[in-house]
Amino acid sequence: MSLFSKIVIGVIIYLAFLLVYLPANWLVSIAPLPNNVVITGAEGTLWQGKAALITIDQRQIEHVSWQLSPWGLLLGKADIDFNIGNRATAVSGKGSVSWSLSGLTAKNIRLDLPDSFLLAGARLPFKTQIDGDVSLMVAVLEQGKPWCEQLNGKLFLNNTNVKNQYGVYPLGNISLGLSCLDGQLQIATDETQNVLGLTGTVILGESNLVKVSAKIKPTDAQPKDLRDSLSFLGRQDSQGYYPINYQGVVPGL
Repeated sequence: MSLFSKIVIGVIIYLAFLLVYLPANWLVSIAPLPNNVVITGAEGTLWQGKAALITIDQRQIEHVSWQLSPWGLLLGKADIDFNIGNRATAVSGKGSVSWSLSGLTAKNIRLDLPDSFLLAGARLPFKTQIDGDVSLMVAVLEQGKPWCEQLNGKLFLNNTNVKNQYGVYPLGNISLGLSCLDGQLQIATDETQNVLGLTGTVILGESNLVKVSAKIKPTDAQPKDLRDSLSFLGRQDSQGYYPINYQGVVPGL
Protein backbone atom coordinates (compact mmCIF):
# COMPACT_ATOMS: atom_id res chain seq x y z
CA MET A 1 0.00 0.00 0.00
CA SER A 2 1.40 3.37 -1.00
CA LEU A 3 2.06 6.20 1.44
CA PHE A 4 -0.68 8.29 -0.20
CA SER A 5 -3.27 5.53 0.32
CA LYS A 6 -2.29 5.22 3.96
CA ILE A 7 -2.69 8.97 4.45
CA VAL A 8 -6.13 8.97 2.81
CA ILE A 9 -7.32 6.05 4.94
CA GLY A 10 -5.95 7.74 8.04
CA VAL A 11 -7.76 10.98 7.25
CA ILE A 12 -11.04 9.12 6.62
CA ILE A 13 -10.73 7.24 9.93
CA TYR A 14 -9.94 10.50 11.74
CA LEU A 15 -12.94 12.31 10.23
CA ALA A 16 -15.20 9.36 11.05
CA PHE A 17 -13.93 9.44 14.65
CA LEU A 18 -14.67 13.17 14.90
CA LEU A 19 -18.14 12.71 13.43
CA VAL A 20 -19.05 9.88 15.78
CA TYR A 21 -17.90 11.75 18.87
CA LEU A 22 -19.09 15.27 18.06
CA PRO A 23 -20.19 16.62 21.47
CA ALA A 24 -23.81 17.70 21.70
CA ASN A 25 -23.01 20.79 23.80
CA TRP A 26 -20.61 22.07 21.10
CA LEU A 27 -23.18 21.48 18.37
CA VAL A 28 -25.78 23.41 20.38
CA SER A 29 -23.35 26.30 20.85
CA ILE A 30 -22.82 26.72 17.09
CA ALA A 31 -26.33 25.83 15.90
CA PRO A 32 -28.32 28.73 14.36
CA LEU A 33 -31.24 28.36 16.76
CA PRO A 34 -34.21 30.74 16.59
CA ASN A 35 -34.10 33.57 19.13
CA ASN A 36 -37.02 32.09 21.06
CA VAL A 37 -35.32 28.68 21.53
CA VAL A 38 -32.79 27.99 24.30
CA ILE A 39 -31.20 24.58 24.97
CA THR A 40 -29.37 24.02 28.26
CA GLY A 41 -27.59 21.06 29.79
CA ALA A 42 -26.78 19.29 26.52
CA GLU A 43 -24.75 16.09 26.91
CA GLY A 44 -23.66 13.15 24.80
CA THR A 45 -23.10 13.25 21.06
CA LEU A 46 -24.92 14.05 17.85
CA TRP A 47 -25.92 10.39 17.59
CA GLN A 48 -27.04 9.79 21.15
CA GLY A 49 -27.53 12.63 23.57
CA LYS A 50 -29.80 14.52 25.90
CA ALA A 51 -30.70 18.02 27.02
CA ALA A 52 -31.78 18.96 30.52
CA LEU A 53 -34.10 21.74 29.35
CA ILE A 54 -35.43 23.20 26.11
CA THR A 55 -37.24 26.53 26.38
CA ILE A 56 -39.46 27.75 23.55
CA ASP A 57 -40.91 31.17 24.32
CA GLN A 58 -42.62 30.62 27.69
CA ARG A 59 -42.77 26.84 27.33
CA GLN A 60 -40.31 24.50 29.02
CA ILE A 61 -39.57 20.91 27.98
CA GLU A 62 -37.47 18.91 30.43
CA HIS A 63 -35.28 15.83 30.03
CA VAL A 64 -35.14 15.45 26.26
CA SER A 65 -33.09 12.58 24.86
CA TRP A 66 -32.51 11.41 21.29
CA GLN A 67 -30.88 8.72 19.21
CA LEU A 68 -29.97 9.41 15.59
CA SER A 69 -29.43 6.44 13.28
CA PRO A 70 -26.25 6.76 11.16
CA TRP A 71 -27.56 4.14 8.73
CA GLY A 72 -30.52 6.33 7.81
CA LEU A 73 -28.13 9.10 6.73
CA LEU A 74 -26.61 6.73 4.21
CA LEU A 75 -30.08 6.48 2.65
CA GLY A 76 -30.53 10.24 2.59
CA LYS A 77 -32.78 10.61 5.63
CA ALA A 78 -32.50 11.42 9.34
CA ASP A 79 -34.17 8.83 11.60
CA ILE A 80 -34.54 10.02 15.19
CA ASP A 81 -36.00 8.24 18.22
CA PHE A 82 -36.81 10.66 21.04
CA ASN A 83 -38.01 10.67 24.64
CA ILE A 84 -39.34 13.66 26.56
CA GLY A 85 -39.72 13.99 30.32
CA ASN A 86 -41.08 11.43 32.74
CA ARG A 87 -44.06 10.97 35.06
CA ALA A 88 -42.90 13.85 37.24
CA THR A 89 -42.63 16.43 34.44
CA ALA A 90 -45.43 18.51 32.96
CA VAL A 91 -44.62 17.40 29.41
CA SER A 92 -43.76 13.83 28.47
CA GLY A 93 -43.66 11.79 25.30
CA LYS A 94 -41.79 9.54 22.93
CA GLY A 95 -41.76 8.48 19.31
CA SER A 96 -39.86 8.20 16.06
CA VAL A 97 -39.42 10.93 13.46
CA SER A 98 -37.83 10.69 10.02
CA TRP A 99 -36.91 13.58 7.73
CA SER A 100 -35.82 13.42 4.11
CA LEU A 101 -36.10 15.53 0.97
CA SER A 102 -39.59 14.10 0.43
CA GLY A 103 -40.77 15.49 3.78
CA LEU A 104 -41.43 14.47 7.36
CA THR A 105 -42.81 11.16 8.62
CA ALA A 106 -43.55 10.10 12.18
CA LYS A 107 -44.76 6.96 13.90
CA ASN A 108 -45.67 5.73 17.37
CA ILE A 109 -45.88 9.27 18.75
CA ARG A 110 -47.20 9.80 22.27
CA LEU A 111 -47.32 13.24 23.88
CA ASP A 112 -48.93 14.28 27.18
CA LEU A 113 -49.03 17.93 28.17
CA PRO A 114 -51.20 20.44 30.02
CA ASP A 115 -53.37 23.03 28.28
CA SER A 116 -51.28 25.71 29.98
CA PHE A 117 -48.27 24.59 27.90
CA LEU A 118 -50.16 24.96 24.63
CA LEU A 119 -51.75 28.29 25.59
CA ALA A 120 -48.77 29.90 27.30
CA GLY A 121 -48.90 33.62 26.67
CA ALA A 122 -52.06 33.38 24.55
CA ARG A 123 -54.75 36.04 24.99
CA LEU A 124 -58.08 34.34 24.46
CA PRO A 125 -61.25 36.34 23.73
CA PHE A 126 -63.96 36.94 26.36
CA LYS A 127 -61.40 36.52 29.18
CA THR A 128 -61.41 32.79 28.50
CA GLN A 129 -59.39 30.42 30.66
CA ILE A 130 -58.89 26.75 29.76
CA ASP A 131 -57.63 24.09 32.14
CA GLY A 132 -57.00 20.41 31.52
CA ASP A 133 -54.59 18.05 29.84
CA VAL A 134 -54.01 16.92 26.27
CA SER A 135 -52.84 13.49 25.10
CA LEU A 136 -51.79 12.97 21.50
CA MET A 137 -51.29 9.52 19.99
CA VAL A 138 -50.18 9.18 16.37
CA ALA A 139 -49.67 5.74 14.86
CA VAL A 140 -48.43 7.13 11.56
CA LEU A 141 -48.02 10.55 9.96
CA GLU A 142 -46.68 11.26 6.49
CA GLN A 143 -46.27 14.85 5.34
CA GLY A 144 -48.06 15.89 2.17
CA LYS A 145 -49.74 18.84 0.48
CA PRO A 146 -51.15 20.94 1.93
CA TRP A 147 -50.68 19.07 5.21
CA CYS A 148 -50.57 15.30 5.01
CA GLU A 149 -50.41 12.24 2.81
CA GLN A 150 -51.34 9.84 5.59
CA LEU A 151 -52.45 10.29 9.20
CA ASN A 152 -53.87 7.94 11.79
CA GLY A 153 -54.12 9.22 15.33
CA LYS A 154 -56.16 10.24 18.36
CA LEU A 155 -56.34 13.44 20.39
CA PHE A 156 -57.72 13.28 23.94
CA LEU A 157 -58.82 16.39 25.83
CA ASN A 158 -58.84 15.32 29.48
CA ASN A 159 -60.67 17.01 32.35
CA THR A 160 -61.26 20.09 30.21
CA ASN A 161 -62.71 23.14 31.96
CA VAL A 162 -63.51 26.39 30.17
CA LYS A 163 -64.31 29.60 32.01
CA ASN A 164 -65.11 33.00 30.50
CA GLN A 165 -67.16 36.09 31.18
CA TYR A 166 -70.34 34.28 30.15
CA GLY A 167 -70.08 31.20 32.32
CA VAL A 168 -68.28 28.07 33.44
CA TYR A 169 -68.14 25.03 31.17
CA PRO A 170 -66.74 21.79 32.63
CA LEU A 171 -66.48 19.83 29.37
CA GLY A 172 -64.99 16.65 30.82
CA ASN A 173 -63.17 14.24 28.53
CA ILE A 174 -63.36 14.54 24.74
CA SER A 175 -61.91 12.05 22.27
CA LEU A 176 -61.04 13.21 18.74
CA GLY A 177 -59.98 11.14 15.76
CA LEU A 178 -57.20 12.45 13.50
CA SER A 179 -57.05 11.52 9.83
CA CYS A 180 -56.04 12.81 6.41
CA LEU A 181 -58.66 13.69 3.79
CA ASP A 182 -57.31 14.68 0.36
CA GLY A 183 -54.21 16.15 1.96
CA GLN A 184 -56.22 18.04 4.58
CA LEU A 185 -56.13 17.45 8.34
CA GLN A 186 -59.46 16.13 9.62
CA ILE A 187 -60.52 16.09 13.27
CA ALA A 188 -63.69 14.17 14.08
CA THR A 189 -65.82 13.28 17.10
CA ASP A 190 -69.25 11.87 17.87
CA GLU A 191 -71.55 11.38 20.84
CA THR A 192 -69.83 8.15 21.87
CA GLN A 193 -66.57 10.07 22.40
CA ASN A 194 -67.83 12.93 24.58
CA VAL A 195 -70.61 13.81 27.03
CA LEU A 196 -71.54 17.02 25.22
CA GLY A 197 -73.91 15.61 22.63
CA LEU A 198 -71.44 16.82 20.00
CA THR A 199 -70.76 15.16 16.65
CA GLY A 200 -69.01 16.42 13.53
CA THR A 201 -65.71 17.29 11.88
CA VAL A 202 -63.19 20.09 11.61
CA ILE A 203 -61.05 20.20 8.47
CA LEU A 204 -57.87 22.27 8.17
CA GLY A 205 -57.09 22.90 4.53
CA GLU A 206 -54.80 24.95 2.35
CA SER A 207 -53.93 28.50 3.45
CA ASN A 208 -55.11 27.65 6.99
CA LEU A 209 -58.72 27.52 5.84
CA VAL A 210 -60.89 25.87 8.48
CA LYS A 211 -64.23 24.20 7.80
CA VAL A 212 -66.44 23.14 10.71
CA SER A 213 -69.40 20.82 10.06
CA ALA A 214 -70.90 19.76 13.36
CA LYS A 215 -74.03 19.63 15.46
CA ILE A 216 -74.89 19.44 19.14
CA LYS A 217 -77.96 18.55 21.14
CA PRO A 218 -78.88 19.13 24.78
CA THR A 219 -77.93 16.38 27.22
CA ASP A 220 -78.23 16.00 30.98
CA ALA A 221 -74.44 15.74 31.23
CA GLN A 222 -73.83 19.15 29.70
CA PRO A 223 -72.84 22.10 31.91
CA LYS A 224 -75.86 24.28 32.60
CA ASP A 225 -74.24 27.39 31.09
CA LEU A 226 -73.57 25.48 27.88
CA ARG A 227 -77.05 23.99 27.67
CA ASP A 228 -78.65 27.40 28.23
CA SER A 229 -76.61 28.97 25.42
CA LEU A 230 -77.34 26.39 22.69
CA SER A 231 -80.34 28.31 21.39
CA PHE A 232 -77.97 31.04 20.13
CA LEU A 233 -76.70 28.55 17.52
CA GLY A 234 -79.98 28.60 15.60
CA ARG A 235 -82.97 26.31 15.25
CA GLN A 236 -83.02 22.68 16.30
CA ASP A 237 -83.51 20.08 13.58
CA SER A 238 -86.01 17.22 13.74
CA GLN A 239 -83.58 15.17 15.89
CA GLY A 240 -82.99 17.96 18.38
CA TYR A 241 -79.57 19.06 17.13
CA TYR A 242 -78.34 22.63 16.87
CA PRO A 243 -76.04 23.39 13.89
CA ILE A 244 -72.39 24.41 14.25
CA ASN A 245 -71.04 25.48 10.88
CA TYR A 246 -68.12 27.71 9.99
CA GLN A 247 -65.77 28.23 7.08
CA GLY A 248 -62.91 30.69 7.11
CA VAL A 249 -59.51 31.42 8.57
CA VAL A 250 -59.08 31.23 12.33
CA PRO A 251 -57.36 34.44 13.52
CA GLY A 252 -53.82 33.78 14.68
CA LEU A 253 -53.61 30.33 13.10
